[in-house]
Amino acid sequence: MQWWNSFVSWLTAASNQSMVFSAVVLIVSIVVASLLAAVISRGAIKRLLAQNDRALKAAVIGTLVDAATEASVWNSLTPQEQVMADRAVGQADVQLRLLPIKGSGVAANWAAHQLAELKRTSATFGYQLEPALLEFRDRLVEWQDKPGRTRKIFQSDLDRWKISKNSTEKNLLAEQDAWTAQQHHDQFTAAPAAPVPAPLQYASGTASASTETQRLLDDVQALEVRPTPLQS
Repeated sequence: MQWWNSFVSWLTAASNQSMVFSAVVLIVSIVVASLLAAVISRGAIKRLLAQNDRALKAAVIGTLVDAATEASVWNSLTPQEQVMADRAVGQADVQLRLLPIKGSGVAANWAAHQLAELKRTSATFGYQLEPALLEFRDRLVEWQDKPGRTRKIFQSDLDRWKISKNSTEKNLLAEQDAWTAQQHHDQFTAAPAAPVPAPLQYASGTASASTETQRLLDDVQALEVRPTPLQS
């Protein structure tokens, strides 16, 4: 205990008070600066992560809205354009499901159903799809801002659609989709080109030239067989 008593005596000595005070201030300053740096770094990391998540959500929503625009004119796209559009939709669907947001799977299911409906109704002539596109865009933007509340709306829509469609309607829709796809395939399949007939004017000219040539040959043959007169 001798060393502890010596340390206390040195610490409480009047001549050492200024040194002790300076050491305490230095230690407190270091601790406070470390805490402030940790808080600032944590806030900066959270803002960076939030900004990254928002950029990912904006990119996914932009891809889905673009896919909805193409789905609204699905029947007029070429088969190659349809394949590229389906690939873009598949990538956006995976990215949407992998977002660290509660209810992203429900939003992906809702978007997939809406895209399928837009494809199906694109074959209906005179159907105005602009309101459906605007609603699709607005609902996804609302989900980005308020994912918790919008998730419940998406789930209620999915439940309502599941109840309203029975097996017979599903079979009819599947047959309609197959028929539309076949019609689209036949439309863009190149038919074999038919042989082009010769122009009538060209054929008539050829026939006239052949007739004139034959007449000249007949005249030459007649001159060759004509008898010569007897000399007196």
